[in-house]
Amino acid sequence: MNLVQRLCRYIENYDSLEEPLTLATMGKYVQVSPYHLQRIFKRNMGITPKQYAEACRVRRLKGLFKNGKDVTSALYEAGYGSSSRLYEGASTRLGMTPGTYLRGGKGMCIRYTIINSSLGRLLVAATEKGISAVSIGKSDVALEGALSDEYPAAKIRRDEAGLGEYVSALLKYVDGKQPDLNLPLDVRVTAFQWRVYETLRAIPYGQTRSYAEVAETIGHPKAVRAVAQACASNPTALIIPCHRVVLKNGRPGGYRWGTQTKRTLLAKEKIAAQSL
Repeated sequence: MNLVQRLCRYIENYDSLEEPLTLATMGKYVQVSPYHLQRIFKRNMGITPKQYAEACRVRRLKGLFKNGKDVTSALYEAGYGSSSRLYEGASTRLGMTPGTYLRGGKGMCIRYTIINSSLGRLLVAATEKGISAVSIGKSDVALEGALSDEYPAAKIRRDEAGLGEYVSALLKYVDGKQPDLNLPLDVRVTAFQWRVYETLRAIPYGQTRSYAEVAETIGHPKAVRAVAQACASNPTALIIPCHRVVLKNGRPGGYRWGTQTKRTLLAKEKIAAQSL
């Protein structure tokens, strides 16, 4: 196991509240200087050790909330030394305050609709700020379940008419009649993910880039795996065109909504681009 992998496992399993997880602590564990550690980790992962540690803490926190832990117990078990550290920037980490997250998103209003498309059933969900989810599948039940899993207490209602503008644009895109999707988004992602997504949206219609090329474009050539993970967690299919990212050999590679769907999208775009 290389240095970065060892450090990732160390961060993921770190649970000491007595000794803060600093660069010095991590450097001591892998026996390299803090400066060298920071540089190597960011070059390979695309984010700093501190950012990775924070992501791990948030993941633990969400799990504790979902298992019924109260805010006070969960924050300490997740590795937050005080409630103030948790609440600072909480909306960026959780998409809402810890209390709201604990209540399953109570107070949030999410509208959605599910329509037929040439790719299968298409779920489109939005807040008042913009689109928060676009999912592709075969089962309405599964699509609705995925939407409500994160926010089981949010006010989620079906809205066939109110999302008509978004739906129309997406269907035209799927059918090759609208190459650009300049739709408003309301997604909760990390700074690294957003850099990846902005790069994906800049890939010309009908073209592709490899995961390595995307990593190179965002200035982190070694962060190929992190780029792939960002693509796999893309909450808004089509709008953020992660289907345009392929393997080095040109093969499609994985896709959250199925490899065949990815192949279909790429073929449609290639044909439509020739007539533009």
